[in-house]
Amino acid sequence: MATEAKKLQPIIIKRVKKGGHATHGGAWKIAYADFVTAMMAFFLLMWLLGSTSEGDKKGLSDYFQSPLKVAMQGGTGAGASNSVVSGGGSDLTQSAGQSKRNDSNDSKAKKSSSEQVKAARAKQDAQKLAELSAKISAIISNSPKLSEFSSQIKLSMTPDGLQIQIMDDQKRPMFDSGSAMVKPYMRDILQGIGSALVDIDNKISMDGHTDQTPYGAGARGYSNWELSADRANASRRELVASGLPDDKIARVMGLASSLLQDEENPRSPANRRISITVMTREAEERLLGPRRAEVITEQNPEPPPAKPGAKQ
Repeated sequence: MATEAKKLQPIIIKRVKKGGHATHGGAWKIAYADFVTAMMAFFLLMWLLGSTSEGDKKGLSDYFQSPLKVAMQGGTGAGASNSVVSGGGSDLTQSAGQSKRNDSNDSKAKKSSSEQVKAARAKQDAQKLAELSAKISAIISNSPKLSEFSSQIKLSMTPDGLQIQIMDDQKRPMFDSGSAMVKPYMRDILQGIGSALVDIDNKISMDGHTDQTPYGAGARGYSNWELSADRANASRRELVASGLPDDKIARVMGLASSLLQDEENPRSPANRRISITVMTREAEERLLGPRRAEVITEQNPEPPPAKPGAKQ
């Protein structure tokens, strides 16, 4: 019996199961990694904002507001850079990002240097022209022939240079009536002035002027424009005859009565004049360009003879 009861007793097997993680066990690690990444990005942003100049910040702002405008106009700083980080590129000394063309400091330095050169040149021109004015005044006052015409010769400094004006006088006209034939005393004046201009390096501009008295039937023919140009060119020939090199003459113009000396009296003899301007370097560049282009002065034929009833 006992043996049978032992055989009938059930066998119980105990197995130990290892406990696993809950379904949310690894999620906190992902959240923590996202938080750390966000904090690092935030601190990087704060560092960049703290180390970026106001100009670069404005460049960034302008770029995102109107990128096409900034791209076309160019500029320095982040607005014209491939990177918002200071420095970079081939020049590691830059502190405001990469520039498209020239560094702003270099551009400012070049501009300042150019302005200093222009200022020094203008000062040198002013001194040289002042000496020339004194020289011409001395020639006029010391010459018996020229001193009596001193009232008809006016010297003045203009933005373009030293202007020498030889004005007509009712009793002593510079040219024959209605023509460009130079009077003998006008020839003496021009040759005296020309001798003083021989040694200068500056270019010379010559203008002829008339009063507002119409020249004959000048509406469709020979008018004050042609007359003033012929008189200016005749004066140029006298300067060249006195020894002035012809290549010193940069321009010969006839202005008729467009620039009156005495506006209140349009027919005053003072409006009939020849203006000789010894130009500054700056005026030369405005007229001829930086390279002082070669000037070709057209050789006009001899002026036409005086016409009956013509004006002075």
